[in-house]
Amino acid sequence: MAAASSSDSDSGRAESNEASSKWLDAHYDPVANIHTFSACLVLADLHGDGEHKLVVGDLGPGGQQPRLKVLKGPRVLTESPLPALPAAAATFLMEQHEPQAPALALASGPCVYVYKNLRPYFKFSLPQLPPNPLEQDVWHQAKEDRIDPLTLKEMLEGIREKAEVPLSVQSLRFLQLELSEMEAFVNQHKSKSIKRQTVITTMTTLKKNLADEDAVSCLVLGSENKELLVLDPEAFTILAKMSLPSVPVFLEASGQFDVEFRLAAACRNGNIYILRRDSKHPKYCIELSAQPVGLVRVHKVLVVGSTEDSLHGFTHKGKKLWTVQMPAAILTMNLLEQRSRGLQAVMAGLANGEVRIYRDKALLNVIRAPDAVTSLCFGRYGREENTLIMTTRGGGLIIKILKRTAVFVEGGGEVGPPPAQATKLNVPRKTRLYVDQTLREREAATAMHRAFQTDLYLLRLRTARAYVQALESSLSPMSVTAREPLKLHAVVQGLGPTFKLTLHLQNPSTARPALGLLICFLYDEALYALPRAFFKVPLLVPGLSYPLETFVESLGNKGVSDIIKVLVLREGQSAPLLSAHINMPVSEGLAAA
Repeated sequence: MAAASSSDSDSGRAESNEASSKWLDAHYDPVANIHTFSACLVLADLHGDGEHKLVVGDLGPGGQQPRLKVLKGPRVLTESPLPALPAAAATFLMEQHEPQAPALALASGPCVYVYKNLRPYFKFSLPQLPPNPLEQDVWHQAKEDRIDPLTLKEMLEGIREKAEVPLSVQSLRFLQLELSEMEAFVNQHKSKSIKRQTVITTMTTLKKNLADEDAVSCLVLGSENKELLVLDPEAFTILAKMSLPSVPVFLEASGQFDVEFRLAAACRNGNIYILRRDSKHPKYCIELSAQPVGLVRVHKVLVVGSTEDSLHGFTHKGKKLWTVQMPAAILTMNLLEQRSRGLQAVMAGLANGEVRIYRDKALLNVIRAPDAVTSLCFGRYGREENTLIMTTRGGGLIIKILKRTAVFVEGGGEVGPPPAQATKLNVPRKTRLYVDQTLREREAATAMHRAFQTDLYLLRLRTARAYVQALESSLSPMSVTAREPLKLHAVVQGLGPTFKLTLHLQNPSTARPALGLLICFLYDEALYALPRAFFKVPLLVPGLSYPLETFVESLGNKGVSDIIKVLVLREGQSAPLLSAHINMPVSEGLAAA
């Protein structure tokens, strides 16, 4: 009976959770073998028949080839291989002719592959970059057999370390080869011309001249050579080129290209740059305290997720509006737009398996997934308007449908100021002593300030004198002389009566080894005994820390401890180079006895 009642209560609790949830569980496949991120998930009506499908740029983990997958419902409709890892996917209208079927753009490597009706339509390649002239000259010498492969490798490594222009893919592959494979590689590639090609890191769409939902859009590409490119949707020519101080990784666009637009680019240097029309360089810069992990535009607010497990809201001019701390690391972000209710919110997938939905800094909903969510996408899927697509770290696929009666209400108990902040403090009344002290400070302000300044100058003087005395007598654990740069660090281990004393001696010099050093211990012989109180130090190689170990035996039986002084000396000199005072712990073995 007890077991039956327990099972009934568990099933009742699950039914109540399902009833109170705003989402319907449409599909869950833990072994769907889909590994991607939010930039490579797109929901679109690819055939113009009103049936929206899911486009996935699969990374193909475990040595598998990257693939382009199109899903209809829970099953894979089509699947085709990709030549390189996908960077982003987007759908856009190329023209206004009927029927209006959007084109699919997939950025992979240095190319953008455009599909119409799921058939290859156009391939746009980024323009080639000028190669390094030194690299060209080296390969030309190899072509004429004036240098051998080993010399070629040494010269290319020198160019890679010093030159500002990066090496080509051909040279980078050559540097990774073993010695036995170099000659065959050189014979195969020495007659080929050096080509340096950049790759696409991020992609988004920008309306061309109308703000309508079914208006023609341009593609905006971010590349590895710190540039943003705006492409014409019909001829796929470069309409605009903008430069950035760093490599863009996330892009958000608003406005129309022919009228006025803003581009927000989150870059690898931890900054977000805002660019406007007719500006070749960023107009505003938002400096973050940590690396960005996601960028979403909600109305006129830029929501940024950082590696500090927090969401930040900024205006387009860089003013911070709010910050919300997350309970776990943010793995992915995307926009949730419910057009029927005019709602725009940001979704954040966390490392603890939660998906949190925020409008500004107000928590609207929390979804708990069976595994950490790595990509998110919200929109129309099939015939359902509000569908949430999630993929997990293990390759699972989760599809949830928002209930038509669901209304997001701000709440959650962990946003905004705490309730205690609104409680008025019981401030005590001003006492007579407080009033008298205030009058005294007002009348004798000048004398009190002079006395404070005098004490401050005396403190600084005594500190400087003590510092000079410590330097002259080598009382510090670090040598300050340029000829003998040494560092000393001591560690005491054990409970007693025998302790292990380890001295970490380091030579921080860049190229000069340390020779002829001695270590001497000064201690109370009535309290401690050391097997060696004076010994030589081996040669100290620059940059390495040498552990020197010895044992200290406590002789006292009254639970008394003392200081052991460690001196580092140079042969033939009486003044120590540096010293350290070790506060020995009380021997617990003797104390217990």
